[in-house]
Amino acid sequence: MEEFLTAHFWLAVGQIIMIDILLGGDNAVVIALACRQLPPKLRTKGILWGTAGAIVLRVILIAFALTLLQVPFLKLVGAALLLWIGVKLLVPEDEGHSDIQGSDKLWAAVKTVIVADLVMSIDNVIAIAGAATGAGSQHQLPLVIFGLLVSIPIIIWGSQLVLKLMDRFPLIITVGGMLLGWIAGTMAHSDPAIKDWLPQTSMWNYGLGITGALAVFLVGTVLKKRAEQTLQADN
Repeated sequence: MEEFLTAHFWLAVGQIIMIDILLGGDNAVVIALACRQLPPKLRTKGILWGTAGAIVLRVILIAFALTLLQVPFLKLVGAALLLWIGVKLLVPEDEGHSDIQGSDKLWAAVKTVIVADLVMSIDNVIAIAGAATGAGSQHQLPLVIFGLLVSIPIIIWGSQLVLKLMDRFPLIITVGGMLLGWIAGTMAHSDPAIKDWLPQTSMWNYGLGITGALAVFLVGTVLKKRAEQTLQADN
């Protein structure tokens, strides 16, 4: 029980919530599109059941990810993917959702929400698993479940507010991208394949975390400026 009162636990919970908010904005759009053709009295049920199914599926995926990350070199692969996701977060691209088909049948809409969430949740799963393992917690799965239960309602009912805040304060997105870089660095440090090669000290752990955060910031900033220059040239 004392584990749930430590700073490591609540820091990891905060990271998981921020990751889900930053990377889960599209999920709220998918839920809305999948349920748009339902009768008004069934829309709330469609959203709730679809979200519940998506949460259960994501917890299962993260449980597998937490196990797989104990295999040598897989944390290094996950760290590389997180660095890419962090950079991509700083250089947003328009993603179309026109292929998300709505349905006027409750369970068809629920199935659409769950399947779409599965396809779109790979980045969330990797990032959340990394945050959980980096916390050094012995209760990683309860930590993940708690973080998801807190963040999912925020995404569904507060997504518009979150998106407006991100538009008004772009620094939030930058900090989020750097957070993913931090998690990537600390994840790589704990990979079983390199534990014997790198000192397993807090200084090295924090150093690699800072390196990952700065790498995302620098690469993301350069690519963002290039994208803006290309856009201006096209106009």
